[in-house]
Amino acid sequence: MNIDGATRLYAIIGDPVVQVRSPSVYTAHFARNGINAVMVAAQASPAAFDTAMRGLIALGNLDGVLITSPHKVAAMTFADRLSTRAQIVGAINALRREADGSWTGDMFDGVGFVSAAQKVTSIDAKRVLLFGCGGAGAAIAAELAAQGACSITLVDPDAHRANALRDALTRHFPACDVNVGNRGAAYDVVVNASIVGMKDDDGLPGDPGAIGAQSLIGDVVLRPPATPTALVRLAREHGAQVVTGQDMHAGQVDAIAGFFDRQKGGQ
Repeated sequence: MNIDGATRLYAIIGDPVVQVRSPSVYTAHFARNGINAVMVAAQASPAAFDTAMRGLIALGNLDGVLITSPHKVAAMTFADRLSTRAQIVGAINALRREADGSWTGDMFDGVGFVSAAQKVTSIDAKRVLLFGCGGAGAAIAAELAAQGACSITLVDPDAHRANALRDALTRHFPACDVNVGNRGAAYDVVVNASIVGMKDDDGLPGDPGAIGAQSLIGDVVLRPPATPTALVRLAREHGAQVVTGQDMHAGQVDAIAGFFDRQKGGQ
């Protein structure tokens, strides 16, 4: 593709960003669809996030922003409107500039994970153990509940965050039994939505319980296929079905691309 003065810009902002694949994935999507646009990575620490975001959205030729860890909650303040799922989760991972210059925020982490998981097995009536109640974890929990999970057990070192997510899920999905703290029960689905696993020497995010061939194990952490997270490695050793960070990312691409492509029409 040719980059010129009419090329529209998209960015993915996070800390770190060296591991993100979105710039190549979405730039390829734009090229395939005849859209004169590119995506670039923007690294910003939590202390610099507000300044970086104000600079990005001030650019008249920037049409969208993806938000990754640890900024998904902080990014909400830059949205003029939020989707229903973003309001439930209390975080966003995508912002779209509308034709009038305003910004719409949405959350696709849960959509991406569940889309990938449902290619392996149905979520309906499954018992879920979820590590991590931040933006990604909250989004995944909400989507799992929406798709019929019968119970979700939340584990997070921040008790307030875990309890707040439990209360939000209970309000919106009363048919799903949501509780906090791993009580050693049996689970059909185990998901790591925490940052544990990003470092080479990270262990498990917690006790996943018994894992077998009927288990579905998911991990949002993006690792090279040759060096998976400890949880993915354990799951494969026990013959479990696995959804990796790469699978989750692929599950989001079509949904987020469609979100960006609807700029002129809004939601």
